Amino acid sequence: MDMMLNDVAPAPLDRPFTEQGITDRLLYRDGLMLVIDKPAGIAVHQGPRGGLNLEDLLDGLRFGLPRRPALAHRLDRDTSGCLVLGRHHKATEKLGLLFKQGKISKTYWAVVEGGPETDAGLIDLPLGRLDAERGWWMKVDVAGQPSQTRFTVLGRAEGLTLLALEPLTGRTHQLRVHCASQGFPILGDPIYGSGTASAPRLHLHARSIVVPLYKNKGPIAVEAPAPAHMAAALAAFDGV
Repeated sequence: MDMMLNDVAPAPLDRPFTEQGITDRLLYRDGLMLVIDKPAGIAVHQGPRGGLNLEDLLDGLRFGLPRRPALAHRLDRDTSGCLVLGRHHKATEKLGLLFKQGKISKTYWAVVEGGPETDAGLIDLPLGRLDAERGWWMKVDVAGQPSQTRFTVLGRAEGLTLLALEPLTGRTHQLRVHCASQGFPILGDPIYGSGTASAPRLHLHARSIVVPLYKNKGPIAVEAPAPAHMAAALAAFDGV
């Protein structure tokens, strides 16, 4: 039986994140796929320095299956919102192929400093590594990989803009670099923006995802509630 839990409140960021905590963040569940509301501030994979990561907690999402689910894609440590998991190997492979083929639609909310002059548009700039020592930091690079992001303005406030961002490609840090390159970095971005001088956390949230998983059913659409750390900024925008 499918289960939609879009009204689940985000877990407080100041309490330990555990296997029980991860079940509290479940947004969608069926026989093949789970979608959880990833909190900001936790990596999906274990990094070279170790520490808490999402994969270590996935046993709490087995729901009777012999193995824990697996990540079908990834989100940055500082990004919150919809994260898709495959419940078994074949499901994860199927989801991975859908992501690779660009058949899964993703929409992010971003609060940015300043904002675009137009209310909608396409950022079409190739991205490459910033340097060999920091392979996960990116820059606009004419010799890099093609990268496209569609943006729509959802609201404007004094000095800030709320954007809906749709990545048409899936490059590392794509949304963050594209926004910064256009002169409107994401609020709280410690790498490409003003960092904690503007906000204590990155204001980038994977708001929704649409997955055409089944041939004889409509696509599965899931939304993640806005995280607590973005609440104050979002309150400045009317009608959202």
